[in-house]
Amino acid sequence: MSDFGDADLVLFGRILTVDPSFPTAEAVGVRGGRIVAVGSRAETEPLVGPATRVIDVGDGCVLPGLVEAHGHPLMEALVLSDRMVDIRPVTMTDPTQILDAIRSEVARRGDDGAFLSGWDALLQNGLPDPTLDWLDSIAPATPLVVLHNSGHLAFFNSAAARSLGLDRDTPDPKGAAYGRDVDGELDGTARETGAVFPLVAGAMTAGGYPAMLAAECARLNRAGLTTCSEMAYDPKFGPLVAGFEESGALTVRLRTYEMSSPAMTASTDPGAGDDMIRHTGIKIWVDGSPWIGNIDLSFPYLDTDATRSIGVEPGSCGHANYTHEQLTEIVDAYFPRGWPIACHVMGDNGIDTILDVYDSVLRRHPRSDHRLRLEHVGAIRQDQLRRAVALGVTCSLFVDQIHYWGDVLVDGLFGPEHGSRWMPAGSAVAAGMRISLHNDPPVTPEEPLRNIAVAVTRTTPSGSVSAPEECLTVDQAIRAQTIDAAWQLFSDDVIGSIEVGKYADFVVLSADPRDVPPETIADLDVLATYLGGVQVYDGSA
Repeated sequence: MSDFGDADLVLFGRILTVDPSFPTAEAVGVRGGRIVAVGSRAETEPLVGPATRVIDVGDGCVLPGLVEAHGHPLMEALVLSDRMVDIRPVTMTDPTQILDAIRSEVARRGDDGAFLSGWDALLQNGLPDPTLDWLDSIAPATPLVVLHNSGHLAFFNSAAARSLGLDRDTPDPKGAAYGRDVDGELDGTARETGAVFPLVAGAMTAGGYPAMLAAECARLNRAGLTTCSEMAYDPKFGPLVAGFEESGALTVRLRTYEMSSPAMTASTDPGAGDDMIRHTGIKIWVDGSPWIGNIDLSFPYLDTDATRSIGVEPGSCGHANYTHEQLTEIVDAYFPRGWPIACHVMGDNGIDTILDVYDSVLRRHPRSDHRLRLEHVGAIRQDQLRRAVALGVTCSLFVDQIHYWGDVLVDGLFGPEHGSRWMPAGSAVAAGMRISLHNDPPVTPEEPLRNIAVAVTRTTPSGSVSAPEECLTVDQAIRAQTIDAAWQLFSDDVIGSIEVGKYADFVVLSADPRDVPPETIADLDVLATYLGGVQVYDGSA
């Protein structure tokens, strides 16, 4: 307890604080958006005054607001808006339905251009090969862009190329590429951010974006999320987001990681902003996505129907998009200026590369609390986890891939030796690492409760358990979705646990996740979400 003045809000019931010194409480009191008391019901009742809002959660459970440590809310706002058609595997699996959606959108949009997002040949069996000829046959005159579900690949037709001024002489962006045929002409594919993002720019208009962002905030709040990173921040979004915050409509705290640029400069200073929007770090890449065959591995992809469906050559170990020398140049441009860095890397060979780069820059520019990050790390090995811990490097794991692609990873892509140990969260925590769990939305929906369930059970779509030795406990998984995720974002001093002085960011669940069968955690209802003591989602409405 800390303060017995009247509170603005008091919650009574099961309070899971994620504070090891006081793990469970009966009440929490809030004033001015901050937590002023955590304790027993009797201790907290004196905070209740005539104007205090009092909520008894009954059989429910109050947790700290959940944290998405690796998200893309500014892009997802566009991708899931009515300007783009959602054909992700979580929405559609029937190839006929997907092709009908493409044709319908082409007919509807005409010269304005048709945009669809979510193509995934691994989970949507029977899709055609999206060649340029096929795209042009579907849309002879209408610009057509179809994003792969990974976000690392896009398909576009000739009309889209013409509308964007793309042709055989267009140079490849750094770390990205436009596919070309044997004659050097564009083949209708774009790989990686620098080539993919410009293709969807035509889908966004500044006038319509605030409504898109409001819908995105609502999606996040419905899932119990109160803080979300933006892991591919483009400074062009800055004025739009600033205006949205000034209007009072922003209901999620944002932590931005600006994309490294060819100029290797940032638009602002490290840590600029406030507790609602803070410019936290720089985002860099080593490789791409396992679902399109371009992650940097020391072992080969299998030769199966699955790998052939995504165009992987037999014996391929994938590849990196950036060399050791390029990564060193990028890291050296940002890290000495005080920037934290988060690096997308999936393959174990790529992990060796970025750990070498991190090791080198830390020797030359020591920093005691750098929180250098590795993102996704599907194929990370035990020795790499130990090395990362020794360097003070932390990982954010995309465990939800097990829920959607767990069987494909083993049977279709990598075999049991490598596919079953995908996203080894248990080993990471055992090595002494503070990790986070993430969904990388819109790749998979924002479903933090499913992350917790998957990290605890590692259950694949077929019901098998993938490497049970890599399971987390429920408490460990909750930490990875709350306080440890907040720590990775340099925000654990103000969010991530229910402690006096921190912001009153809460999620109210229908039951305590520690008291239900782990496989049912994903099915718990989000009854309410609070940001700074203000209710931003009401599950009963």
